[in-house]
Amino acid sequence: MKLSKSLWQTYKETPAEAEIPSHQLMLRAGLLHKSGAGLYHYLPFVYRSIRKVEQIVREEMDAIDGQELIMSVVTPGELWQESGRWDVMGDLMLKFKDKGDRDLCISPTNEETVTDIFRKGVKSYKQLPINVYQINTKFRDEIRPRFGLMRAREFTMKDAYTFHMTKECIDEVYDKFFKAYCNILDRMGLEYTAVEADAGAMGSADSKTHEFQVLAETGEDEIVYCDKTGYSANSEKAQTKRKAVDYFKTDKPVAEVSTPNMATIEDVCNFLKRPQTHSLKSLVYTGIKGEDEEHVLVLLLGDDELNEVKLKNHLGADHLLPAAGEVLREYEMPKGFIGPYGLKKKIKVIFDNEVDTDAAYVVGALKVDLHLENFIPKRDGGEFEQVDLRLAKAGDLTLDGKGEVAVKRGIEVGHIFQLGDKYTKAMSTTVLDQNGKAFHPLMGCYGFGVTRSIAASIEQNHDEKGIIWPKAIAPYHIYFALIAKTDEYHQLGEEVYNDLKKEGFEVIFDDRKAGPGFKFKDADLLGLPIRLVLGERDYKEKQEFEIVHRQTGEKTFCKREDLVSTLKSLLEKTK
Repeated sequence: MKLSKSLWQTYKETPAEAEIPSHQLMLRAGLLHKSGAGLYHYLPFVYRSIRKVEQIVREEMDAIDGQELIMSVVTPGELWQESGRWDVMGDLMLKFKDKGDRDLCISPTNEETVTDIFRKGVKSYKQLPINVYQINTKFRDEIRPRFGLMRAREFTMKDAYTFHMTKECIDEVYDKFFKAYCNILDRMGLEYTAVEADAGAMGSADSKTHEFQVLAETGEDEIVYCDKTGYSANSEKAQTKRKAVDYFKTDKPVAEVSTPNMATIEDVCNFLKRPQTHSLKSLVYTGIKGEDEEHVLVLLLGDDELNEVKLKNHLGADHLLPAAGEVLREYEMPKGFIGPYGLKKKIKVIFDNEVDTDAAYVVGALKVDLHLENFIPKRDGGEFEQVDLRLAKAGDLTLDGKGEVAVKRGIEVGHIFQLGDKYTKAMSTTVLDQNGKAFHPLMGCYGFGVTRSIAASIEQNHDEKGIIWPKAIAPYHIYFALIAKTDEYHQLGEEVYNDLKKEGFEVIFDDRKAGPGFKFKDADLLGLPIRLVLGERDYKEKQEFEIVHRQTGEKTFCKREDLVSTLKSLLEKTK
C-alpha cells in the first residue's frame, strides 16, 4: 500500500481524554477514530491487525473442533427473562422495545441465545459434546467508558459455548480451551499469565474459571501470585493468609475511650498508640437480590481491605453497594464510629477469617467521638459468621504457608468458565440420556477480547517513540520509506516496492512528499517490525539500503541483490 493514497493521518499531540499508552498511541498513530463515548471506528491499519488476531483465534478454535456460527447482535428480552439475567445484568445491557412493544437488547454475551439454539436442535446425548463459537460485535453500556479499546462500549469478541453430558467431558474440553488460549497468546507474541478468577454475572460463585491476563503496568486487574508454589489468582478470587499477627489478649471488660474528631483507623490507632491489627475496621454493606435487600456489618483487621466480590458471592447477591446514609441512620451507626457492640437493631454480622475472635480489639462505640477498647468477639460479639472476606495483598502467605505472594498488574483478555447446568436448567433445556431420561446438559463458555487484546499488546509493547508491534499481529511487516527528489529514484523505489510485494512481503510504501524526519517519526509511531529506507544520497554513494529493526533499534545495511534474503532473515528472528 502506498501512503500517498492511504486513509491515514498521524498526530503530534496526545488527545486530552487518552489516559493510557494504548489509547494515546492508537489515536496518535491514526488507528482509531472516535465516534462517541466508548465508540470507535477501526481504521485500515488497526483493522488489519484485528483480522490477524481473528484468524489466529479461528485457527485455534477450529483445532479443538469448534464450529463457527454468527448469532444476532440484537436478542429477544424473553430469553434473558427466562434465564433470570434480565435484571441481573443491570445497566450494562442496553435494552429497548420494538414497534410491537417486545423487549429487545443488544447482546453483551450470548449464553441465553446459544442455549435457545441448542434446545431447538439437539435432543440426544449422542450428539454431545457440542462446541460452537462466533467472532462478533458486543455492546456493554459502560457507565464510564475509558482507556480506548480497553473499556469501550462496543467491541469485537470471540465467544464459544460447549454442552456436555458429564463433568469428565467438560473438564477435558475445558483443558483444551485452556491450551488453545495459551496458544493464541503465544502466537500473538504476548507475555501473559492464567489465573483463577471470579465468574461474575456469567456463572455461579463455585464455577471453575480462569482469566488470561496480559501483563502490563497499566493493567486494571491485580494478580496475586507466588513463584515458589505456582499459585496465581485474580485479586478478586485470591485466597491467602496473613503472616503471623501479634494479637492483643486480655480479659479486661469493654471500656469507652474518647476519640474526638478521629473517624479513621489510622487516626484512632495513632492516638491510642496501638498497631492497626489491634483494631477492627467496621463496614456496612447492602446486598441486593431481585427485589430483596440485606444489610450486613463486616469486620476486618484494621489494616485489611474488604474484597467486595467475596462478600457479594457469600451473600448470593446480584449487586452489592456500601450502605446508604439512611441505612446507617436506621441502624443508629454514626459514620466513622461504627462497631459491633451494643447494636440498637439486629443486623447480620460477619468477621473475616483473619480476625482472632479470642483477641481484644478497638472498635467504634456507635457514638460520635467515642471508641471501645477490649472488645472480644467471642465474648462480646453476639451472633456472627466468620468467612474469608479480605483482599489479598503482597507479603501474604499462600494458604499452605509454603510461599509468600507478590502482586503484579494485568489486562484481562480471555476468560473461560464452567457453568454447570445454570442456564440449561433455568431455560428448561434437556436432552435424553442413554436411559431415555431427560437430562440438563452441562455448559462451558469461553470469551476472548479480540479488540481488547490489540490494546493490551500495545500496553505491553511500546516506547517513547510509539508502538512496537509483535510480528504476528502487526498491520504490515515493513515500512518502506523513500527519501529522494529525482524521478530516477522514485522509479527505483516503485520497482523495489513491487518486487517486495511479489516476494510476499507485507509492506507499505511511504512515497509521500515529506522529509526524512517526518517519515521516520511516523514509522516509529506506527511501529511496524522493520523500517526499510531507500535514501537517494546514501544509495548513490554506497548502493545500500538501510534497515532498522523496531524492537531492538539494530541497523543493517545491504545491497539490492541481498535485500530479499536480508529482510526474510530479520523477520524470521522477529518475535
